[in-house]
Amino acid sequence: MKSWSDVAEIQPLASKIITNSIQKDRISHAYLIQGARGTGKEAIATLIAKVLFCENKSGVNPCLICNACKRIDSRNHPDVHWIEPEGQSIKIEQIKNLQKEFTYSGLESEQKAYIIKGADTLTTNAANRILKFLEEPNKKTTAIMLTENSQAILPTIRSRCQVIDLQPLNPYHLKQRLLDTGLSEANAKLMSALTNNLDEAISLSQDEWFAEARKLVVQLVETFTDNSNDVYLFIHNHWMQHFKERIQLEQGLDLLLLAFKDILYFQIGIENASVFFHQNERLEQMGMSFSQEKLIAILHDLLKAKQKLKQNVHPTLVMEQVTLQIQR
Repeated sequence: MKSWSDVAEIQPLASKIITNSIQKDRISHAYLIQGARGTGKEAIATLIAKVLFCENKSGVNPCLICNACKRIDSRNHPDVHWIEPEGQSIKIEQIKNLQKEFTYSGLESEQKAYIIKGADTLTTNAANRILKFLEEPNKKTTAIMLTENSQAILPTIRSRCQVIDLQPLNPYHLKQRLLDTGLSEANAKLMSALTNNLDEAISLSQDEWFAEARKLVVQLVETFTDNSNDVYLFIHNHWMQHFKERIQLEQGLDLLLLAFKDILYFQIGIENASVFFHQNERLEQMGMSFSQEKLIAILHDLLKAKQKLKQNVHPTLVMEQVTLQIQR
């Protein structure tokens, strides 16, 4: 998203609120931008930063080509600081270092900005340190905090920010944009069910690792339908060898959810709702192996498995447990 009109296409309310502030020269000293992954948080934060530092603004939009805009894009601007979780959290040392940076004058102007990704992961000490920062705002300092989990943000922090709520993207709108880029109907349907992010959807559709992941999901579901005793061997010898990282396993569980949803949709007579399988013969064969009650239970088990992953349960244990539940 390069301009506020681009933002308005997918987040019209957020675009209107922020551009009104820009027009009135009343950009907030602190924003809390909250929304699910792929709804445009980083792009909006980057645009706000560009507006603050751009050398040749055109109305509410940055020029995108000046030195400041290019360095913000590359995260190389000396007065725009990005803070991201180190491991599972943002630690107090990171905030102390940020505050130290802000004791110096801006290198190119008096304006400074900091963007905190995953603000919900601030440790208690780090959150309290940020709170002090927000309580004594410098006129030339802008804070932008990004989160997928606004409930984890201290109420005292929220109260000192202008909260921007981002809406989930419309899957149909994303699917149409994917079709416009040249994706097939089947791929566009699957990608728009997996992510809200256009760039991520295109990247996944071209990724060899993801193509192999789809094959493994089909093979695992077929192993379940065959009531095979080899399912645990498959998990250890193939599945865990491919889904090595926690984020990869989460994606594998997302694909399994879509696959079992398709089987359920076929059973209740809405085949056109399927997004993972594209052959009704295969769905019919798989549907014979599960009752509707069992399919609903499997979907619940897969959702619980995703929760356990987020709670840092060991990935192999998560897969072993959900495999046992599906086999019962």
